[in-house]
Amino acid sequence: MKEKMKNTIVAYSVMFLLLIVFFYKPFSHASAKSAIPNVVSGMRHTVGLKSDGMVVATGLNQHGQCNVSSWRDIVQIAAGGYFTVGLKSDGTVLAAGSNRFGELNISSWTNIIQVAASKYNTVGLKSDGSVVAAGYNRFGRLNVGDWTDIIQVAASDYHTVGLKSDGTVVAVGSKTYNRLNVSSWTEIVQVVVGNYHTVGLKSDGTVLAVGSKTYNRLNVSSWTGIIQVAAGAFHTVGLKLDGTVEAVGSNFLGKLRVSSWRDITQVNAGIYNTLGLKPDGRVLAVGYNDNGQINVFDWVMVSPDEITKASSLSILKTRK
Repeated sequence: MKEKMKNTIVAYSVMFLLLIVFFYKPFSHASAKSAIPNVVSGMRHTVGLKSDGMVVATGLNQHGQCNVSSWRDIVQIAAGGYFTVGLKSDGTVLAAGSNRFGELNISSWTNIIQVAASKYNTVGLKSDGSVVAAGYNRFGRLNVGDWTDIIQVAASDYHTVGLKSDGTVVAVGSKTYNRLNVSSWTEIVQVVVGNYHTVGLKSDGTVLAVGSKTYNRLNVSSWTGIIQVAAGAFHTVGLKLDGTVEAVGSNFLGKLRVSSWRDITQVNAGIYNTLGLKPDGRVLAVGYNDNGQINVFDWVMVSPDEITKASSLSILKTRK
């Protein structure tokens, strides 16, 4: 039994590392020849990164947050409240949309390997494990200048979280709802944040969560076999090893209606919607569509020569 459990833990760790390679970071700027397809949700817009490094967007464009069609050589994207950020393979960053609080003042950033965004701020992870941030610093959520040894960052309207290379987690921002109570976490391989909660995926495929318990968004303790997590303002989503999806929290506007989803390779959660990416590059979406933000059903994020790669990941995920 112990040997079986050990093998299971190793399998989950390997699979999540594959997801890190495919959907997150770190990217080697020198070797990043193609983008890793993914989809992200902003306040009322959705952004997709295609395998050729081009970016598409749909939804509210009041501030120009969807004006990304000219972007090239992008390897990762993030969507804020009313803006969009794109990380280029050379470690510099592009941005479009509202700059109300200086959240787009990132043109001088270099050596960035991951970006995160919330309603009014942008966070960048540098190749040396330090972190930079721009935007509205209410609650001290941009006070990340002394962070070191960080391998992933996540940002909400109220707090910023960093995953360290030893599997522990640091956080700054508003302490309300105990959303920053992550100092005891260990063996974490991914962190995500909603406005009112923080979620951590452990190397054994289980999930931790702290913050507001309203809408049962923290009810993830029974989840197993999870290889990626996502957090919206009022819900939490987990991608399972078999390509199915778990979701808890508020089902307002149907954002939890993912039980029928199959063969999913990546999930993302916004304030009012949930997104899923399939191996062939097609995108699934549920939730609010008042500005056409989930009009993504004709998107194909993977070029024909990349479909084999994505399909291989899907096959690997089904192996025990």
